Order: sequence, then structure tokens, then C-alpha cells
Amino acid sequence: MTDEFLIDGMLSGTGVRDAINGGYVDPKSLGLSEALARNLAPWQARYEEAQFAGFPDDLVAELDEEGVALASRFQEEQPGAKVGYFSSGLMKRLD
Repeated sequence: MTDEFLIDGMLSGTGVRDAINGGYVDPKSLGLSEALARNLAPWQARYEEAQFAGFPDDLVAELDEEGVALASRFQEEQPGAKVGYFSSGLMKRLD
């Protein structure tokens, strides 16, 4: 069975959600590069701040663009996994 993950900025998450079993995963436990793991944490924290600010449209667009790029990097580092992106601001999965 293929691992499936979603990059998302939900409150109290890690930025990486197990899309099959649910729950959040520590990015470092997945063998991701240190650089990618370091980029996920501040992005997720900024997404949390955006929620407290009422999800301003311009900020959500910026964070989603960055999140999609993070998902792409994750996919490159884990070619055997299926990686998607969930916009917390729009409350939907983006392709």
C-alpha cells in the first residue's frame, strides 16, 4: 500500500497529515531532508496566524502557493508516496 500524505496548515498540526490513517506526522520521522522539515514548521505557524487573523484572502493565496511548493518538494523526496495539498483557508484540497 502506498503512503498518502496531505500538506496542510491546520491548527495544532505539524504541516504533514497522514491522509489514510489520519493524524499528523512529524516530518523528520519520514526521512525528509532537514531543509524541507525546517521549511514546513514556520509555514504551518504562519498559516495558524492567518486563521487567527480571519484568513485574509491575499495571505491565504500566498500561503497556499508556498504550501503547494512544499508538497511538490515532499513528493520529489518521497517518490513512492502520494502527496497532496489541503488549503486550510479555503477548506478544500487543491491539485
